[in-house]
Amino acid sequence: MNHALARLNGSPVLVVGDLMADRYQWGEVQRISPEAPVPVVRIVREELRLGGAANVAHNLAALGCRVSICGLVGRDSTAGDLIERLTGLRIDTAGVIADESRPTTVKLRVMARHQQMLRCDWEKSHPAAPELTEQLLGQVRDRAGDLAAIVVSDYGKGVVGETLMAGLIKAGKKHGLPVIVDPKGIDFAKYRGVDCLTPNESEAATVARMDIGNEDDALRAGRLLMEELGLERMCMTRGANGVLAIERGGGHQFLPARAREVYDVTGAGDTFISMMSGLIAAGEPFFQAVSLANLAAGIAVGRVGTATVTVSDMLSAADQPFRLYTPGDIGEIADGLRAQGKRIVFTNGCFDLLHAGHIQYLRDSRGMGDTLIVGINSDDSVRRLKGPHRPVIGVDDRAHVLSALAFVDYVVVFDEDTPLEMIRRIRPAVLTKGADYTVNTVVGHELMAEWGGEVRLIPLKENRSSSGIIDRIVQGQGVAEG
Repeated sequence: MNHALARLNGSPVLVVGDLMADRYQWGEVQRISPEAPVPVVRIVREELRLGGAANVAHNLAALGCRVSICGLVGRDSTAGDLIERLTGLRIDTAGVIADESRPTTVKLRVMARHQQMLRCDWEKSHPAAPELTEQLLGQVRDRAGDLAAIVVSDYGKGVVGETLMAGLIKAGKKHGLPVIVDPKGIDFAKYRGVDCLTPNESEAATVARMDIGNEDDALRAGRLLMEELGLERMCMTRGANGVLAIERGGGHQFLPARAREVYDVTGAGDTFISMMSGLIAAGEPFFQAVSLANLAAGIAVGRVGTATVTVSDMLSAADQPFRLYTPGDIGEIADGLRAQGKRIVFTNGCFDLLHAGHIQYLRDSRGMGDTLIVGINSDDSVRRLKGPHRPVIGVDDRAHVLSALAFVDYVVVFDEDTPLEMIRRIRPAVLTKGADYTVNTVVGHELMAEWGGEVRLIPLKENRSSSGIIDRIVQGQGVAEG
């Protein structure tokens, strides 16, 4: 896997399709409205994430690909926000064209306790004007000679019409580029001649005009569509049943779903096509690319909202040896996470003899943002703070155990007595500490105020501490009842 993922770095890919903004409003529900039987959501924060074709481009950029994007936006502030975010990710946005006749597509989701309470859409889905389609194709033709793949993200918003698809297929054949399409709708005729199509099972069943109840049905439907559309390859995503990959003259494979927990399927298809397309562009064999894309989609559905999956995420999910990050590493990683719009949470401690109180504390910390970075004291630092007989567990083992927790994203070791320098490097949005502290006694609270971050105190389980457990063991008193 490491070799395959390493090949992604710098691979040039063009994304064409429907650009969207996914806006999220996060809040708390504490009562029902007296005006109607609906919950009242008290909004506490808002964020903008890239959606549609923009999310595909974001995923490819997060994997290290060199990405450019073509599509339509409105002449509005949301378009400016999208382009600014894409440019910040080093994605070439010269192919993004303003269309006076439509707003930038926005999907607003109101969230409470990680559940979607409401969605509101702003969009117009009429076909793009011929002159705009020609402008988009001109952008494609200008770039085609420098590409390794073209990825089409069709969300049915009017950008990906028959003329555009015909031009993309022609450019692909002229330059020997795979054209890989995530389709939409029930008429797949415009996709005839693309290299690879990635419908979901429901779409495939509708277009093939047959029910799909088992693997044999799925394979028949897939082969029928490949024949009708002249496809070289197809991936049928089947939700909890995994993925079917078919290659003309190369057989087929059924891959089981890789998700451990499903929180939100938003954007999982974007993650799948991004990983698969990036690997194909890098020269990876088709079935290997599909297998890794299946793993990436499994990671994405375990997160709330539109998500990106990184190479580090892939290595962790595949049970590769854990990576212990250095202070230098984590500063760069945090910069990248902020550029992606991630809300970073940081906490720290010795975490000697991990116990139930730690688990609750870390899970609650992760719930306050998108990424949890945990700083742990080095062995020397622990000895200075706790005495010559601590830690009981060495730093490598402590880090390894913490890295295995699904809600811990990064573990970094610091040698100082306090995490002050680490906080300065990371610049988290949220700094958490146990409720046995006050905000003003938490190391780093002054720094957090400098950049508008917040310090959150988390209630602790009673009678849970590493020191207490160690003392009981030493005294031969056994383990306290939980």
